[in-house]
Amino acid sequence: MTHDMAGTRVAFLVAPEGVEQLELTEPWAAVRDAGGDPVLVSTHPGTVQAFHHLDRADRFAVDETLDTARSADFDALVLPGGVANPDFLRTQPQAVRFTREFVDAGRPIAVICHGPWTLIEADAVRGRRITIWPSLRTDLRGAGARWVDEEVVVCVDGPNPLISSRRPDDLKAFCAAIVDHVRPVRDTGVGPHAGFGPHNGAGTSRPAGAGLSDAEAARQVAGQTSADRRAADVFARESGGAGTDTEAARASADDLR
Repeated sequence: MTHDMAGTRVAFLVAPEGVEQLELTEPWAAVRDAGGDPVLVSTHPGTVQAFHHLDRADRFAVDETLDTARSADFDALVLPGGVANPDFLRTQPQAVRFTREFVDAGRPIAVICHGPWTLIEADAVRGRRITIWPSLRTDLRGAGARWVDEEVVVCVDGPNPLISSRRPDDLKAFCAAIVDHVRPVRDTGVGPHAGFGPHNGAGTSRPAGAGLSDAEAARQVAGQTSADRRAADVFARESGGAGTDTEAARASADDLR
């Protein structure tokens, strides 16, 4: 186990329901195992309901809510995906403001899958190079971003470092980029690219291998668009259907601790 992130406090911002579980638990474990302190932040107290794509998965206990969480108390922000998760967050002014504060402070944000919807709402992708789930290409380009098809991209051309990946298959590279580049800054003030830089002299980008062909990308976009609609229906039907017992959630969330 390395301790490259010792002293680093990282906010994981998620909605009460809909976060893709692996995109929460894998980066969380990477931060924790590197000596960092991951913190689950949401809009409401209690627990959040994670999903394995369209199926309900585990519940996880919220550490801090946006009513009390201060962006200045964190060194970096992680925005996991899932369809309903960022779709909800981008409608919440507190979540959008919290996200924007990391940009303005020059602190790193790591985002995967559908997570950029919150960044778009915060006007945080304009002029940035980013890789993300193909169905968001039009959204990102409309917001002024440059979408590329790579496993992970670390963009430092902008007000804050931006780490991005496309999907769960990219989590190994995504987690490595977070551990490689995020370090404590809360005691040293804020500023452009504060708390960012490889711990081991590694470069600032990990290009993927061959990208998707146009036909493959089109198939993925079509499939995900259909999945997005199905997911929205599922979440609409099932919202409020599960309890929010904090102790039960803590028992099921041992892998986050």
